[in-house]
Amino acid sequence: MNKETMREYFSVPNLLSYFRLILIPVYLVVYFSAREPGDYLYAALVIALSGLTDMFDGKIARRFNMITEWGKFIDPVADKFTMGAVALSLAFRFPLMGFVFALYVVKEGFMLVMGFIMLRHGSKLDGAMWYGKVCTAVTYAVIFALLLFQDLPGWAQTALICVQIAVTLLSFALYARYYHGAWKRVKKSA
Repeated sequence: MNKETMREYFSVPNLLSYFRLILIPVYLVVYFSAREPGDYLYAALVIALSGLTDMFDGKIARRFNMITEWGKFIDPVADKFTMGAVALSLAFRFPLMGFVFALYVVKEGFMLVMGFIMLRHGSKLDGAMWYGKVCTAVTYAVIFALLLFQDLPGWAQTALICVQIAVTLLSFALYARYYHGAWKRVKKSA
């Protein structure tokens, strides 16, 4: 491996993405080992650390001109695996989160397929859209609420998860609309 390749794969932003991937099994062990309501605080702290490193890797990459093609790939992979693992783990305590997990898999699968198709036609989505960022923010808020407030009444837990579902569905619909328009533009220019 040459020096330039090493620099790309082992830049600080990419190392932060790798760290987020390592935090996934750490979170799962902490979450499934929790016995007391206060134990879930540690799981929330692992997710908070993951979220902070996600925020900083992008800032560092832009500020110090460390944006790489590999980083554009590994950063969202770490995000998606983290969110998927958290949604799936929460489904063991909150059955409605199983629907969130399934919806998440369908949405991300759709975006992966459409992204690949668009890339093959010389077009790509350059970063998350605003509605994707809102969906991520709502996801984090719901996750933290469910982890930190163990004494929430059942109706409040259900309401939070329903908000999560609604925002995810809206984000999915807006991404579908975006890709539909992008596909029409690709076809028109061909």
